[in-house]
Amino acid sequence: MDKAHHFSVSELTELIRAHLEGTFASITVEGEVSNYRPSSTGHAYFTLKDTGAAIAAVMFKNRRRSLSFEPRDGMLLRVRGSLSVYSQRGTYQIICEELELAGTGDILLLLEKRKRALAAEGLFDQDRKKPIPRFPATVGVVSSPTGAAVRDILTVLQRRAAGIRVIILPAPVQGTEAAPSMVRRIEQANAWNMADVLILGRGGGSLEDLLPFSEETLVRAVAASKIPVVSAVGHEIDWALSDFVADLRAPTPSAAAELVSASWEETRNLLRTIGDALYRTIQGRLEKIRLLAKPFNREDLEYRFRAILQPRLVRLDDAKEVLLQALGERIGQLRRRVELAQRSLEAGSPRAILERGFSVVLREADGKPVRSAGELSLGERLIIRPLEGRITAQTEELTMPE
Repeated sequence: MDKAHHFSVSELTELIRAHLEGTFASITVEGEVSNYRPSSTGHAYFTLKDTGAAIAAVMFKNRRRSLSFEPRDGMLLRVRGSLSVYSQRGTYQIICEELELAGTGDILLLLEKRKRALAAEGLFDQDRKKPIPRFPATVGVVSSPTGAAVRDILTVLQRRAAGIRVIILPAPVQGTEAAPSMVRRIEQANAWNMADVLILGRGGGSLEDLLPFSEETLVRAVAASKIPVVSAVGHEIDWALSDFVADLRAPTPSAAAELVSASWEETRNLLRTIGDALYRTIQGRLEKIRLLAKPFNREDLEYRFRAILQPRLVRLDDAKEVLLQALGERIGQLRRRVELAQRSLEAGSPRAILERGFSVVLREADGKPVRSAGELSLGERLIIRPLEGRITAQTEELTMPE
């Protein structure tokens, strides 16, 4: 290697700068806008691209003020400006002086055409969207496991609803393999019923970076999912077709985590509010009781209690005496009635009658009692039963009352 002639990095970059800036001091370039990012200082940074290449572009605040429209990703712009080399990064860019619309970019046209076709099938209809469960026990996250979106979701859920179980369903979120991989993860989650709700998303990026979330296969997988899906693609200004088909659209992954944990947070805050109110109520009542009880001491309370109780004890004793007296009188009445009944029964018994000298006359032939002389015939044998013993007789004369 010839060491006599060599350049430092700064020298080489300066040569490139002089050549590019001198050769392309004023150029007009047409391309599609991608990753348009207005800054807080008023400058606008974006990328101009076509199907084969891309170049960075910047429009400074003083030139941007003269624009009659706000550029957006997907627009086809005609840019007049100059090339500039950014030495610190070793990159070049177009310094835009003027911007004018040249049409709509190919990517945006493709997405709009696909959006209309899927909408015509009813995939974006509101009545087919499923409600998000109020208290999901398990949340599935379909995203890159190393991306900022997953970290943001985990941070928010840990803060708002630490009891929620989170399952990461890893999938690339950029490139040709992103959409097929995310479709497989959604199908697996449904086949095994792995979660109560799914979050599908990634952090922000250019229009090209977000294209996997607008693939038709992914849109149909979201539509077919039995598990509710929350789409959280990019930043608030970003959009993808998955936002329209999902059951709920969140502007960012962090917002998606807040939405699925909203009921947990609300319930926790409600319980905290109710608990505080209950504590204050109990404290207030205890204080009122203390104030009411303060004038009383033990001896005074005992005296008051006796004053209330004593008249009632006297009334109870009086009532007891009245009741016992009434019961005694009633028992005496019943006893006398029993004695009278007993005497009546004894007076009417056959033995008592026989004791008074009466006898029972029976026919010897059949042993039936004789109630009338007319029932007998002369010479018929009889049995006479006095109180004691037995007498056998025979009829000699029968007299009937006239």
